[in-house]
Amino acid sequence: MSIAFPTPDPGILARREEIIAGLGRLVPPGALIVSEDERRPFETDGLTAYRRMPLAVVLPTSTAEVSAVLAFCNANGVKVVARGAGTSLAGGAIPQEDAIILGVSKMSRVLNLDFENRTARVEAGITNLAISAAVSHEGFFYAPDPSSQLACTIAGNIGMNSGGAHCLKYGVTTNNVLGVTLVLLDGTVVEIGGDHLDSGGLDLLGLIVGSEGQLGIVTEATVRILRAAEGARPALLGFPSPEDAGACVAAIIASGMVPVALEYMDRQAIRITEDFAKAGYPDVSAMLIVEVEGSESEIDEQLRRIAAIAERHKVIEVRAAKSEAEAAAIWKGRKAAFGATGRVSDYICMDGTIPTGQLSFVLTRIGEIVEREGLRVANVFHAGDGNLHPLVMFDINKPGEMEKAERAGEDILKLCVEVGGCLTGEHGVGIEKRDLMPVQFGEADLAQQMRVRAVFDPAWLLNPAKVFPLEGRVAA
Repeated sequence: MSIAFPTPDPGILARREEIIAGLGRLVPPGALIVSEDERRPFETDGLTAYRRMPLAVVLPTSTAEVSAVLAFCNANGVKVVARGAGTSLAGGAIPQEDAIILGVSKMSRVLNLDFENRTARVEAGITNLAISAAVSHEGFFYAPDPSSQLACTIAGNIGMNSGGAHCLKYGVTTNNVLGVTLVLLDGTVVEIGGDHLDSGGLDLLGLIVGSEGQLGIVTEATVRILRAAEGARPALLGFPSPEDAGACVAAIIASGMVPVALEYMDRQAIRITEDFAKAGYPDVSAMLIVEVEGSESEIDEQLRRIAAIAERHKVIEVRAAKSEAEAAAIWKGRKAAFGATGRVSDYICMDGTIPTGQLSFVLTRIGEIVEREGLRVANVFHAGDGNLHPLVMFDINKPGEMEKAERAGEDILKLCVEVGGCLTGEHGVGIEKRDLMPVQFGEADLAQQMRVRAVFDPAWLLNPAKVFPLEGRVAA
């Protein structure tokens, strides 16, 4: 799988100084980054195998400044790539040489907290954890918790419809965002949704969440905050094989129980993470982290039922956290899994989603696909909703290994679609899965999606070369 980038527009490149001068009149000093050294941190995102130097980087501090920048870019035919914290694992924030980066990292204020109606109004550059920190004193939290929650922004979460370990019960971003302030390409500012559960008219909010920065720039959001449960407790379940763990996941979900979280790690992921985080994980072929919540009696009953299900699937170890410190260690390890793997190997992270009943079969096939290429895989993912994150490991210094990893990743994503799943659960399409979209969607399906996109951005200036295959794009 070779990812292509469009040839930069020579006319835009020739006008770079003129464009920079125009942008400089719209934002305060320090908000415009133009030197090569200062632009370099913005040339890639979490998909670090690919990079392009942006024309310039603009970091506005208000919705009005975002509006002015977009109106200027629209009038001058300049492409715009939106950026939150740059944690995208699908290349969603990688720029082009003839595009500017428009980042919202300086817009990170909490604007309003309404505990009675359980909402928070925030600027889009705020992180997930910062929202929870702002409301924790009243016993509330913000539910979506990607592994990058310490760094990732609400803007990026909305762009990719991000999830996280605890989204099995509480839903992903689209279930926790009630409204947004959106700046359109011509600079128009619109309010979609609000501080209420539903809005009249078309569900435009559902269209915006997951649109990957192609329809406009989100500058503010109203999110749902939730009352923290009386108590919560994670437990570790160890299994002799990935197939047994996968079958147990399907059985837990089929039982009607909805744990707060249901995470999977295989032996490779367990060993790598344990070496780094010292979380106390068992030495087993596959492990589930199951967290339940409620009163002490409710927690005990749910864990008893889960243990009984696990017994029917050859579980060899069941260990519930006995203290807050043990619970924190369990989650520290899980949240550190991607970073820990990056310490020992280069890797690409897939993001396919499958029906939970297919977990055992798909885990076996993933192993076969990666072994065929002579590589290794560490599986760590949100098992409860079938959102896979196999980390295909390779050595970028060995010629041909990156291509092998990409080939394996492509086959894994095709497998997800074949068994009734889809190409992405929370990372988005970006450039990584762009050319695989025809695997999941027919020609008519793609054409209709592109028509909707083109209504907002007829010139395809917003986050260009992402999501849709470069060939066969349609205009409004």
